[in-house]
Amino acid sequence: MFRFSMRRQARSLLVPALALTLGTSAVFAAEPDNVVATVGTSEITEADLAFAAQDLGQELQRFPPAQWRAILLDVLVDMELLAQAAKTAEIDKDADFQKQVDFLTLRALRNAYLAQKIDGAVSDDDLKAAYEKEYADFEGPEEMKARHILVKEKAEAEAVIEQLEGGADFAELAKEKSTGPSGPNGGDLGFFAKGQMVPAFEEAALKLETGSFTAEPVETQFGWHVILLEEKRRQEKPTFEAVSANLRQQLIRDLYTKTMDELKAEHPVEILDEDLAKADPAAQ
Repeated sequence: MFRFSMRRQARSLLVPALALTLGTSAVFAAEPDNVVATVGTSEITEADLAFAAQDLGQELQRFPPAQWRAILLDVLVDMELLAQAAKTAEIDKDADFQKQVDFLTLRALRNAYLAQKIDGAVSDDDLKAAYEKEYADFEGPEEMKARHILVKEKAEAEAVIEQLEGGADFAELAKEKSTGPSGPNGGDLGFFAKGQMVPAFEEAALKLETGSFTAEPVETQFGWHVILLEEKRRQEKPTFEAVSANLRQQLIRDLYTKTMDELKAEHPVEILDEDLAKADPAAQ
């Protein structure tokens, strides 16, 4: 009884989504033509369940996966019953209904074309070629690796510099003296690029030679710093795996734009409504 009521509740939540969306392609089961139920003389197949699952994927996440097939079947049975009732009432012959069908067909065709001819047209080879072209002469921004000791007063920073000039270990002194969050880690700030640090700190770090520290304390809004520059390097080229998703989206956008330009050239668009014509960016 509880299971039945759960399925009915799920059905009522999912039905509004069916009215708003239309699946664009199916994720078929092993035997998509297998009949799982009949409603009068109509059949519901595994393929129908797959279409419904794709259409309602987000809503299905609210329920345990073990219930999904039963929920989908409930939804499809309701759809079939109501569709048959609509035909009996000759709603399918209504002019407004036909306009709705035309719109849904138009949307489904658009989505199918995008999936097959735009999204599906970008291959792994295309992605690899785009990666090689984009990063062939890649030269990343310069990065610096530094440590710092942060104290409240200038005199404290000057005393730290004196200790460093006397041979004190920078990391050990940072652990002892620094009030910043990096203190326990020896003042290690890791690598950073230009623009990631406050201007006064960055300017002082840029002037340093590798292995040297600031001869004068550096003041920022956080206090007084003594900075040690440990290393400079160029940012490495990003890996293919790290940028492939963005490259795919860019290729898809480029192909979409090219396709739309070609289609508009082949099928000229004329906006007859004067207000809409004025609002059209292409007409500006």
